[in-house]
Amino acid sequence: MRKYVFGTGLLSAITGGLTLLRSARSDEPFTWRTALAWLSWGITLALAIGSVVDTRRAARAKMIPLDSPVADRRNDLLRERLRR
Repeated sequence: MRKYVFGTGLLSAITGGLTLLRSARSDEPFTWRTALAWLSWGITLALAIGSVVDTRRAARAKMIPLDSPVADRRNDLLRERLRR
């Protein structure tokens, strides 16, 4: 579970969210740029979580979509799982 929680994609999404929260506390008004930043952060977080889910499913020999970033490494992940 550690390798999923401490993945670089998930950590960068969390730190990006913390940065946005810090900027939201300031007295600056909420503009369209701020809305786009929050939308971008939400998409980044969703992609990071989706990658973690796909990696876990591939390691457990379950079906994953072919457009997943780990679809090419599916067999390697399964071999690693079986080796343990």
